[in-house]
Amino acid sequence: MLTLYVPILMLAALAALFAGFSLVMGALAGPKRWNRAKLQAYESGIEPTPQPSGGGRFPVKYYLTAMLFILFDIEIIFLYPWAVTFRSLGVFGLVEMVLFIVTVLVAYAYVWRRGGLEWD
Repeated sequence: MLTLYVPILMLAALAALFAGFSLVMGALAGPKRWNRAKLQAYESGIEPTPQPSGGGRFPVKYYLTAMLFILFDIEIIFLYPWAVTFRSLGVFGLVEMVLFIVTVLVAYAYVWRRGGLEWD
């Protein structure tokens, strides 16, 4: 049973090894010539201001919008396999997907009514 997971674990280990190798080689082989001109702002013409410790605060609305994007984007992940196997699932698959979409639409309507989609 565990032999089914060996290719997945090998791929995850290979990905982690590649990521670690890329970070280490970038730090070792990359140029380290910093000067005043490279540290200044460019193209925008706005002088950089000192950031408070901790990087400053973002409005909560930013995080809510990001979470809503992820939530409604994940819906597509569930719709794609269903669309691929639609014919073999029959009426049961259709009913289940209609219930899923109705649930997501109720959540969407709730967020819309609460003003979560308005950007002020």
